[in-house]
Amino acid sequence: MNEIDPARRFSPEAVRKFDGPTDGDTPGGMNDVARQVASQYRRDTTSPIMVSGVLRMVEFGLLLLSGVVVYVYYVGFFNYLGWQYPLTIAASSFLAVVLLDVTDCYQIVALMRPIANFGRVLLAWAGTFALMALTAFVMKISEDYSRLLFGTWFVVGFVLLFGLRLVMSKVIRRWARDGRMERRAVIVGGGKAAEILIRSVEKQPYNDIRICGIFDDRGDKRSPPIVAGYPKLGTISELIEFARIARIDMLIVSLPLTAESRVLQLLKKLWVLPVDIRLSAHSNALQFRPRAYSYIGSVPMLDIFDKPINDWDSVAKRAFDIIFSLIGIVVFSPVMLATAIAIKLDSKGPVLFHQKRHGFNNEIIEVYKFRSMYTDKADPTAKQTVTKNDPRVTRVGRFIRKTSIDELPQFFNALLGSLSLIGPRPHAIAAQSHNLLYNEVVDGYFARHKVKPGVTGWAQINGWRGEMDTNEKIRMRTEYDLYYIENWSLLFDLRILFLTPVRLLNTENAY
Repeated sequence: MNEIDPARRFSPEAVRKFDGPTDGDTPGGMNDVARQVASQYRRDTTSPIMVSGVLRMVEFGLLLLSGVVVYVYYVGFFNYLGWQYPLTIAASSFLAVVLLDVTDCYQIVALMRPIANFGRVLLAWAGTFALMALTAFVMKISEDYSRLLFGTWFVVGFVLLFGLRLVMSKVIRRWARDGRMERRAVIVGGGKAAEILIRSVEKQPYNDIRICGIFDDRGDKRSPPIVAGYPKLGTISELIEFARIARIDMLIVSLPLTAESRVLQLLKKLWVLPVDIRLSAHSNALQFRPRAYSYIGSVPMLDIFDKPINDWDSVAKRAFDIIFSLIGIVVFSPVMLATAIAIKLDSKGPVLFHQKRHGFNNEIIEVYKFRSMYTDKADPTAKQTVTKNDPRVTRVGRFIRKTSIDELPQFFNALLGSLSLIGPRPHAIAAQSHNLLYNEVVDGYFARHKVKPGVTGWAQINGWRGEMDTNEKIRMRTEYDLYYIENWSLLFDLRILFLTPVRLLNTENAY
């Protein structure tokens, strides 16, 4: 796999079929070919960063376990230096992972070529023991430790390390071949610049980039329908829908820096997507310092936008959601039980109300709430905003809406993963302000969906909750949501979580 897998390109049949828009095209939507291509990529992929990160933890555990087993075999179960030996083994295992990382042994290229990187792995493992011996010599404790024990661990540990990497190389190659571990990319802008960029990316050895197509607003004379074997699938407007369906990871803009106005026009449309946006610097005459670039192999890119809450950040946030959702369900279970009984006694109909809302990446999700309206007057689309003293709201409904108790079932949404505990509040699909959809009121409104929506959020604790009866209110809510996305951290989430009960005491806009 010295160059990009030919299977990653479109088949000759698919390319021949593409000759521009088809009769099945819908105004404002993707053409049939783009939709067919997008449907091939609906399955989520595994990030290479996540693979190497998990391998770090597995190798640390493997080295630690093997060291403890060797210790118990030679010395017995904590018979001699009962805490010093396990502590030394744990510290050495951690040091080994650090040295393997420093020597780039966790790069995907290195993991795919274990034989070629045999020397580096051996050097990192030997370096661990050299530093361990030096530390023991300086501290004058080397005589307390068994050379036979550590010699055996050196051999056993290296065999396990290298054996695991041989297995992982086959697994990673299969994942790359099957499309399970890749970064899906779209080229924005066609013509000669796109061709040069694609050829350069394809030449990179052990590449994890899968080019899914090209999008360009220009006509076929300036931007040919097929470039380097990849079809032009549509315009920039069609790209937004395509990127969401195909779960695109990266947009690579193949325009020169000199085309400043055109680049800015593209970015104004594309920044709402939860993807990495890179500007190709491969053919630019203007050169920056190497640290200013990110790279696909050796192809330089300028980072314009990064996907928010990605890779390990997403793992940390998901763990946060699970832990605090379970706590919330346990703590508030008596309140939820009492609310369910009160709703049943107050009016006919189900206890829970299900509403379709926009979730992450504009996907449609179903959100749970306690029913607060009369069943025959409920408005699942939220086309008509709830107002003060709204006759559709029940007696119990007025209380649970004012106190936000109606939102408590969303702890289950957060536990199951359709919502996050903290994030922009999800709006109903048909929610309107003065007969205009929210995205028609606020430019860039859909950028709120670059992360999972939340049970509570930065806008809510700053007073922007309840009825959205003016355009200014939805603008301000969106502004606070975007601030949260750009400044996310776990500490920020904790701050919002603990401030929420305090800020809910202000019920002025909740009815």
